[in-house]
Amino acid sequence: MSAESSNGSHQPPNTSSSSTIDTNADNNNNNTNNSTSTNNNNKPTSHNLASAVTAVENAAELSFGNEFDSDIQILSNAQVAVILQMSAQNALVRDEELHDVYKKTQKYVERFNTMKNPEKEHQELVDELDNLQGALTTFRKETEDGEEMELHGFEVAALMNLVQIDTMVEEAASLIPSLSRFPESAVDEILDLIRNTMIRIVSYGS
Repeated sequence: MSAESSNGSHQPPNTSSSSTIDTNADNNNNNTNNSTSTNNNNKPTSHNLASAVTAVENAAELSFGNEFDSDIQILSNAQVAVILQMSAQNALVRDEELHDVYKKTQKYVERFNTMKNPEKEHQELVDELDNLQGALTTFRKETEDGEEMELHGFEVAALMNLVQIDTMVEEAASLIPSLSRFPESAVDEILDLIRNTMIRIVSYGS
């Protein structure tokens, strides 16, 4: 391409300038390549970051992020549904408008809540769910080697979310792979705790 002067007139191409530009371009390309190479060596790529996240958070191995290292309570869908329901009722009394995100969250947990009964008093439902969570959290099973096994908070919430009255041991272990570290008899004991609570909740008033 020919060079253009500031007054708009075209000037003949300068061979030496063109050569200089090409040389600089080559140098710039080399510098860019070197810079890219350096960045690739020093900075993690998106693939590496994804791999790191996957390595840190693996539910099957009960490996989660740092936020799970602290003493936190993981709630089930049923517990969240009860909390949101009461909060919505309070907002109605105060004539307050619920946020769209709130409504969508409430709709989601209600859809997947398997432990509900409109005829059961709110406090009774809260007590049943809290008692079940407590029973699962304090569940212990000793292995043949004398090691004491317990459920992770994630497993407790997942069990309360996924288990149905007719869920069998094999299905539970398929839904929550980390349960495979327990003997089948222990998983069956865990399922019995959940079944009994679900029966009390669902059959209330029927």
